[in-house]
Amino acid sequence: MSRVTARRRTLRISPAGVVQRPDTLVVEEPLEIRTGGQSLTVTMRTPGADIDLIHGFLFTEGIITSAEDIVTARYCAGTDENGQNTYNVLDVQLRAPVPVQPRSFLTNSACGLCGKTALDEVRIRTNHPIPAAGPDLDPRILAALPGELRSRQSVFDATGGLHAAGLFTPDGEALAVREDVGRHNAVDKLLGWALREHRIPAHDLILMVSGRASFELVQKAVMAGIPALGAVSAPSSLAVDLAVESGMTLIGFLRGESMNVYSGFDRVRLEAADRSASHPL
Repeated sequence: MSRVTARRRTLRISPAGVVQRPDTLVVEEPLEIRTGGQSLTVTMRTPGADIDLIHGFLFTEGIITSAEDIVTARYCAGTDENGQNTYNVLDVQLRAPVPVQPRSFLTNSACGLCGKTALDEVRIRTNHPIPAAGPDLDPRILAALPGELRSRQSVFDATGGLHAAGLFTPDGEALAVREDVGRHNAVDKLLGWALREHRIPAHDLILMVSGRASFELVQKAVMAGIPALGAVSAPSSLAVDLAVESGMTLIGFLRGESMNVYSGFDRVRLEAADRSASHPL
């Protein structure tokens, strides 16, 4: 199997001077996904958990609805300059073949659709609407999730150059964490794991991501029926609109003891919060 890190020569420039030394980098390689021998898409990803990746990708794109929809998934022959298999082509045999046209998913943040069209499309496609009630979210547990996610980023420790996504229970237990150079791939790997473990719909779980909350990440969470998404950085306006439309609790700037809740306010316990500086929404 391909490595997830690689060594490259660098010049380290600092106040102490210039030093030539190797640096550890995260590997980024293309993965071509085929269905029935025909190319569907190519995504740039960090090798590893590729089977989870294709399950999550095909699920969040609405091509499959369960792990059983994939009969087989096998690597096709492909070699590098040393004659070693690159493991960069996966062919998927679907239980019930569907007419899928080859297309590019590399620019899939609404893909030129207007906001209303994008929101309507996700609402129509999901098979797992988010329940109106539950789970209750304790701000103290939410505040601990970024640290819990970071503590499980083993490849980030070596490279500092990739994203992570984790599924947590409302009491803060980490069920699974996946890393990838692409934030969307990290989420697809995670949701692919959940699909294979029969944890979808994930109506009782929290999705935590290490970067920003884009429309695409909220869309993937909605497809899995996840009621809460936390992000270390900011959401986009369309991500917030989709979260509101879908009944999801979306939390951004989750750092230290502070956070911004953009939607689904009723799930967040505010009993211990200081209301003295609160303002009407």
